[in-house]
Amino acid sequence: MSDFTRPRTAITIAGEPFDHLLYQFRLAYSHWRAVHIIRGGESYSALADGLQTALHKLGGAPKEHRTDSLSAAYVNASQKQELTQSYAALCQHYGMKPTVNNLGISHENGAVENAHGSLKHRIEQAIKLRGSADFESVGAYRRFLERIVDKLNKRCRGRLAEEQSHLQPLPRYRFMDFSELSVKVTTSSTIAVKRGLYSVPSRLIGENIRVHLYHDRLECFAGQTPVITLPRAYPKTPEGRARRIDYRHVIHALAAKPQAFRFSRLRDDLLPTPQYHQLWARVQQQFDPGLACKWMVSVLRFAYDYDCESQLAAELLQQNPLPELQTLQKRFLRQHAPQPDIPIKQHTADTYDQLLSGNWVTQGGSSCLNRSH
Repeated sequence: MSDFTRPRTAITIAGEPFDHLLYQFRLAYSHWRAVHIIRGGESYSALADGLQTALHKLGGAPKEHRTDSLSAAYVNASQKQELTQSYAALCQHYGMKPTVNNLGISHENGAVENAHGSLKHRIEQAIKLRGSADFESVGAYRRFLERIVDKLNKRCRGRLAEEQSHLQPLPRYRFMDFSELSVKVTTSSTIAVKRGLYSVPSRLIGENIRVHLYHDRLECFAGQTPVITLPRAYPKTPEGRARRIDYRHVIHALAAKPQAFRFSRLRDDLLPTPQYHQLWARVQQQFDPGLACKWMVSVLRFAYDYDCESQLAAELLQQNPLPELQTLQKRFLRQHAPQPDIPIKQHTADTYDQLLSGNWVTQGGSSCLNRSH
C-alpha cells in the first residue's frame, strides 16, 4: 500500500521552514514499511521515486500495489477512475497489479491511516527526546526518519521473511520517475518550469533544452549532454510562483553590462544573501547609480571567481565608508607574476625513427631498449 501524509510536527532545516510530505509504503501482511521525503506535493514523480526506492530496499515486488484515489496515479473523470499512462507503465514494469481502495470500505483506508498514525506518533516522540525539530540538512532529517522506521520494522522480521518468499524479483533497471519538458532559455538566462523561474548558465541563452522534472530537482540537457541540475523551487501558495536565481550563472555576462543590474527584474534575486542586500543598500547611498551598479557587479564577480562569497561580504560590511572600486580591483586583479621561459628542444627526425625502430640511445650513450614501466 502507498499513501502520502504530513508530519504533525513542523520541521525546519537550518532554521528555515521545510514544507514537505512523507510518502509511506507498507506491506499488508508483515507491516514492513519504508518512508521517503517528498517535496512539492503529490505527483507522479513523487510516487514513482518513493515506490521504487521502497521496492529496492525491500528487495522484491509484490503482485499487487494498492493506493487510494491518488492524483499521482489516477485521473478522475465522470466519477470513473482511470490509471494514468505513466503509473500503469510503472506497475507493469514491476509486474504489479494496480488497485484502489473501495469507496465506503473503511477498514481498507484505515490500514494506511493506522500506519500514518503510528509513524507520526514515533516522530513526535523522537523529536521530544531530541529536543528540537530543526535539522542541519535534509540529509540529517532523512537519517532521523530512517532510524525511526528501522525500529518499527524490527517488530515484523519474522512475518517479513514469510512475505519475502512470495515477492517477485526486481527488474534490472528502475523505471522512469520524471516528467520530460522542452523549454527555451530566455535572453535573461532563465527557464520557466511549472510555475517556477530558474536561472541557468548564460552560455545556454537561446537554446532549447530538455528538462527531466523530478519532485525535488530539474536535470537539464542540451541534446544528449547534461548541462546542469537545479534544486526545484516551490510556490508558497497554489496560485503563486517561485524563483531560484543564482548569480553565478550570469555574473560574467552581467560584468560586461553592469548597468543592466539596476533595471533587472531579477536584481533582488541576484543578491545571494542578506549581507549582500545590506551591501547594495549602502552602495546606493555612497555612490552615484552608475558606479553603484558597477561596484556591486564587480563584488559579485570577485566573490564567485575567488570563492569568497561570505568572507568578502562580512569584510566589506565592517568598512565605513566602503572601499572604492579601484581599491578592490587592485586587490583582486593583480597581474600574475611573469612565467619563466621554458626552453623547447626540437628533436630531429632521425631520432624519432630510432625510437620507433627500438634503437633509441640517450645522450650519455646508454641504450633505452627493454625498459618497461
